Amino acid sequence: MNPHAFADSERAAVYRAIGERRDMRRFVPDSVVSEEVLTRLLQAAHAAPSVGLMQPWRFLRITDNMLRRKIRDIVDEERCRTAEALGERSDEFLQLKVEGVLDCAELLVVALGDDRDRHIFGRRTMPRMDLASVSCAIQNMWLAARAEGLGMGWVSLFDPEVLSDLLDLPPGAEPVAVLCLGPVPDFPDRPALEIDDWAHGRPISEFVTENRWS
Repeated sequence: MNPHAFADSERAAVYRAIGERRDMRRFVPDSVVSEEVLTRLLQAAHAAPSVGLMQPWRFLRITDNMLRRKIRDIVDEERCRTAEALGERSDEFLQLKVEGVLDCAELLVVALGDDRDRHIFGRRTMPRMDLASVSCAIQNMWLAARAEGLGMGWVSLFDPEVLSDLLDLPPGAEPVAVLCLGPVPDFPDRPALEIDDWAHGRPISEFVTENRWS
């Protein structure tokens, strides 16, 4: 027996959170997330691994309703541009619900810090490891949110420069995610894009090889 392994019930809870995590777009109107729970979720994000312990993540909590609406406008503008770029699938795309910016209890913008270029350890040949580290922080928060019974959605439909200007990000910082967080009506048993017949997940066997890419 591995002395470092979790107990069976604890291990099952971890895998359950992973399996039931969903990218959520629909939220319960006029709901709230307590400060205590939000603090736990941010701590979970902050506990993520980061290359060279650089901790490149920055979290901006959006509490101004006017600002929230402006962020929604930025997202909707990119949504329309994405639809144009999709060509024959444009109309199909526009039927999808792709964000819950105005509906969620909490709105967070996650950005890469402005001082990350000084971090060389692990980034000399792979500078994008800062983004990988931020992604780990977001995933930590996502799984913790599911364990708390909350939904979260990662919105990437925005122009980074426009959002940076709106939020007064310093030179060198870069927004990478708009996170919608809060209570949801339910957790679907499949990804929303599968339910909407936009795309379908493929089996793990298609993604694992041995020794060579083959």
